[in-house]
Amino acid sequence: MQRIGIIGGGIVGALTAYFLKEAGFNDITIFDRQIGQATAASAGIISPWLSKRRNQKWYHLANDGASLYPQIVKTAKITAAAYQQTGTIITRANSTTVEALFALAQMRKISAPMMQEIRIISADEIMKMIPQTQINSAGVYISGGARIDGAQFVSEVNKYTQVKYINESVHLTANGKIEGYPEFDKIIVATGAWLQETLIPLNYAVNVRPQKGQLIELIDAQTITVKKQPVLMPEGESDFIPLGEGRIIIGASHENDAGYDLKPTPIIKDYLLKSAQKINPQLRHAQITKMRVGTRAYTPDFAPFFGYLPEYPNIYVASGLGSSGLTTGPMIAKLLAELIINRQTDISAYTKPISEYIKFKN
Repeated sequence: MQRIGIIGGGIVGALTAYFLKEAGFNDITIFDRQIGQATAASAGIISPWLSKRRNQKWYHLANDGASLYPQIVKTAKITAAAYQQTGTIITRANSTTVEALFALAQMRKISAPMMQEIRIISADEIMKMIPQTQINSAGVYISGGARIDGAQFVSEVNKYTQVKYINESVHLTANGKIEGYPEFDKIIVATGAWLQETLIPLNYAVNVRPQKGQLIELIDAQTITVKKQPVLMPEGESDFIPLGEGRIIIGASHENDAGYDLKPTPIIKDYLLKSAQKINPQLRHAQITKMRVGTRAYTPDFAPFFGYLPEYPNIYVASGLGSSGLTTGPMIAKLLAELIINRQTDISAYTKPISEYIKFKN
């Protein structure tokens, strides 16, 4: 049986291990230094269907990635703390825009039955579903949308797969091995914004940039508790993610000029809190219990990429997932696993050739 080494334990690394384990691979090791990882800092929304992105490869990844969650959740016995189908609400100030959004949802549902119930929802209905909020706009409700906690989800997946996990920063050698460890038959490099750094020994230039993302966790003892509240994506404000028991997550920011800085930023903290208070004025009494900070990877065309390196065909890479990594990550992981099993797997419907983003320096 082949030995598999995975560098990077975020959503792509963890789920590639999951799909390989499901396919019968048992000798899998994940290496992760757990510093700045985008997945570990994330709390996201799985609801890609109303995106206006024109990139059809991205939409195929996002739609198919979202559709994989129910089976993963069932098989790996993922808890509601990590993933829960709560429904999502996307608001718009203009009624014409709401109707256009609803029409788009109906069209998208043809190829995305996971969306389930779709309907236009009034501001009054939204305020009943998410108590104490003050909403002035109607929106579109999609019952199949979900919320996810990146760190918790990956932790539970790893518990299920029981792969060997080493909390360590490792390096590749010039001949494509993991320094200091016995030889692996296949290596997956899923180090996100650090892919350039990881591939330096192999003499590659990688067109990926870092983006800082921050979000806040709030708790308010005076918040009315409803067991399962939908996630709210309000126009012009940060995403509002109720967790129950007075806990709410707000965010995240998109900061292009912060490099790899992982320090919480007071101005962002204040912005996110004020955004939350616009949605729920009651949160003026809330306490910020945690601020999560991570580094995303972006490409110039905002598209993820993945595949194997032609010069090192035993090495597979993935990066550029951006702020939708929790949505596209599962399908990228599944396709990487399929490529490892069968190099001839066609991934052209999901990504451009890897040479568009990585150049070998002769």
